[in-house]
Amino acid sequence: MSKSQSGWWRRMHTDASILRALTLLDQSRYLQAIDILDRAIIISGAMGRLDLIHALMQDVQSELASHISGRDFPALSCRRLTHKPLCTASLDVPSLSFLPSLSSFRSQLSSSPFILRGYASDWPALTNRPWRSVGYLRNVAGPGRVVPVEVGKDYRNDDWTQQIMPWDEFLASLESDAPDKMLYLAQHNLFMQFPDLRADIIVPDYVYSAPSALNYVPPGNDEQLVLNTWLGPGGTVSPAHTDPYFNFYVQIVGSKTVWLASPECSGHMYPEETPSISNTSCVDVFTTQDGSRDYPAFWDEVVPKAMSATLQAGDMLFFPPGWWHAMQANETSFSVSMWF
Repeated sequence: MSKSQSGWWRRMHTDASILRALTLLDQSRYLQAIDILDRAIIISGAMGRLDLIHALMQDVQSELASHISGRDFPALSCRRLTHKPLCTASLDVPSLSFLPSLSSFRSQLSSSPFILRGYASDWPALTNRPWRSVGYLRNVAGPGRVVPVEVGKDYRNDDWTQQIMPWDEFLASLESDAPDKMLYLAQHNLFMQFPDLRADIIVPDYVYSAPSALNYVPPGNDEQLVLNTWLGPGGTVSPAHTDPYFNFYVQIVGSKTVWLASPECSGHMYPEETPSISNTSCVDVFTTQDGSRDYPAFWDEVVPKAMSATLQAGDMLFFPPGWWHAMQANETSFSVSMWF
């Protein structure tokens, strides 16, 4: 399907969803109308109608009385955890003790990963509008909202699937000490659905410094910036994979263990054969055992050069396009990635 054909179908789906929602509103079926409007955002990007959909939702939700409640997400500790090196990485991700200038980032630092500890600690998402508060997240969304989630620990597994489910139900699963199944809101632009959340983060100026890389093509939207959110319980994993963009990855709630390896290691990463996930490695980089029998080149060539670190709330990680990276949540975790 061509890009123009895709746009036509997305617009048709959006308009049909709005008409369906209006019909439901005439029948006072408010929650169903909100569900339909949310799906227009999730499935077709609310093509050309995003502001209208947000206005409709606001009007509908004003008709609904909702009791907003919820505790903070459970956390392992309020103190900074000591990083436990992975057996699949011999090096630590460098942490800078200073804020680099835009020119030094662009000319000197944009070719390899680094961490700015505590960079986002004063963002509203960590202070007066805390994303660790389930009540705040429910209030921002309002009643009746739905979100797309992954079901299962790892998208490489056969039992992994996806579904659209109520936002309140998803948050409740994260509050539970023993959820029935692992749910992960992964690589989703939650800001498109809940625009008030956008004011809770501050995109760093580095994103607009136009760093360069060989044959690099930035995101194709007007801002040349893609924001995604990642929210899930401890144990969720993003396996080692590559992305084509520069990335600032900010930890908002909880902690994550990250693993990184240079594009130079690609020949030893054992990529998946399935075309849709060919940018993903077969190797479990969070293993606690020596897997050299199954993936000898990885252990001989990648492990000595790979890096790892623990990201705490407020930390910001940078890595360039093409770098292999993997993330594992140590506890309930909320993160934001910025492709630019």
